Amino acid sequence: MNTTRHITFIVNPISGTQSKEELPAIVAETLDKERFDYEVVYTAYRGHAAELAQACVAKGTDVVVAVGGDGTVNEVARSLVHTQTALGIVPCGSGNGLARHLCIPIDIRKAVGIINQCQVEAFDYGVINGQPFFCTCGMGFDAFISLKFAEAGKRGPITYVENVLKEGLKYKPETYEIVDESGTMRYKAFLIACANASQYGNNAYIAPGATMKDGEMDVIIMEPFDVLDAPQIAADLFMKTLGNNSKIKTFRTRHLTIHRQEPGAIHYDGDPIMTNNDIDVHMEHMGIRIVTNPEATEDKAQPNQVLNAFSDFFNNINNVREDIGKDLEKGGRRIQAINKVLLRKLRS
Repeated sequence: MNTTRHITFIVNPISGTQSKEELPAIVAETLDKERFDYEVVYTAYRGHAAELAQACVAKGTDVVVAVGGDGTVNEVARSLVHTQTALGIVPCGSGNGLARHLCIPIDIRKAVGIINQCQVEAFDYGVINGQPFFCTCGMGFDAFISLKFAEAGKRGPITYVENVLKEGLKYKPETYEIVDESGTMRYKAFLIACANASQYGNNAYIAPGATMKDGEMDVIIMEPFDVLDAPQIAADLFMKTLGNNSKIKTFRTRHLTIHRQEPGAIHYDGDPIMTNNDIDVHMEHMGIRIVTNPEATEDKAQPNQVLNAFSDFFNNINNVREDIGKDLEKGGRRIQAINKVLLRKLRS
């Protein structure tokens, strides 16, 4: 009886900053040819990964591996929900949020090694206004920044942080009416994030306690804050302590609807789209099968280079504030000076 499993690697050649030229050779060296046969295909345009994954499902492929960033993972995964075809991930993007949550190594060779073990588990995923998400979705500032990031000529965590620093203190919070199983709430918020997994990517933990197996999303409401609150919020984001911040409200739910005053952007796994005033978010329990790391199913990630840059700055933040306060008055020039110091620290 032939028990060979069929694997297709779908490669986004332009995602992230990491070269994928060695992938075919690594796959050839790593996969057990007695257990697997495989093919490597490449995307040619936006949406192509979803089309290729749909074709794999139709022909009974056992595992479809997304080789790229969170956008590529989303495209592939949305075609695999509620099927027997499992998602594999070789993270090569800018943030790699889902891969990091699932402890999939960023190193290509090690990630392919995880695929070779082929341990498959079922996980939850979410849907926002009809768009599946597997890591996070949201509205407000993070959706606004997703738009800016999508327009940027460069990729990577530094570009993301630069956009946050340049745009963050100009952004005007909105008022949202939120309805879930417990009733109706009204908040003025900087952002509202709904998290299936723990982080945005790059070890920025928007929901440190999130799990992809409980059938619920972690909802994070960030209330308006001023320039002196921003460094602590950013530090908490990278130190897994965001829930301790007084500007953060959190709860868990299976389904919620949100009404806002104006149409605007939302994002699903960092991919922004424009939508109307009303937003619906719900969870699909155990609706996607994913190849996991047998040594760690969900997040036990360690700090990375971005965290080190932030930590270095925040260890000295009081001195920075004092120096700026001596030379500048409160207001626009003070904000610009703080942003310049942050950017200098990140680039050093």
